Amino acid sequence: MLSGSAVQTTVRILDWIAHRLFTPEKLAPHLETGRRGEEEAYFFLRRLGYILVARNFRSPRRRGEIDLIGWDGDVLCFIEVKTRTSHNVKPAEAAVDHSKQKELAAVAREFLRACPTFGQWRFDIVTVYYEGWSDLPQIELFKNAFSVS
Repeated sequence: MLSGSAVQTTVRILDWIAHRLFTPEKLAPHLETGRRGEEEAYFFLRRLGYILVARNFRSPRRRGEIDLIGWDGDVLCFIEVKTRTSHNVKPAEAAVDHSKQKELAAVAREFLRACPTFGQWRFDIVTVYYEGWSDLPQIELFKNAFSVS
């Protein structure tokens, strides 16, 4: 069985090979940065012990998506990932404003309706910053980042 770092390295190597061998869909640079950040957040949360059960969950009846869904112990977490290349404007977590929170809550209710759980759930935010010369991102987790009514 592979360790977490070996799996992450394997995924990155396979992504690199696929990128070189196949013509990838051309994504806008900000979308490519976001995709990279979500992948970093996924492995970051796994290292923290989260058990991730869904990526990019969408509901046919609601607008938007939830980036990651996973268990942190016995708490189901709906995780929004925000990736930036600079701290110069506003903090990435500030992009999850009231409107975005309502959108995430509506999609989370659809998930809970489809997969009922008996326990607690919350919304987390993960920020990923790619700044400076290093390819290693700065990652921060905000547990229970907001509540909805």
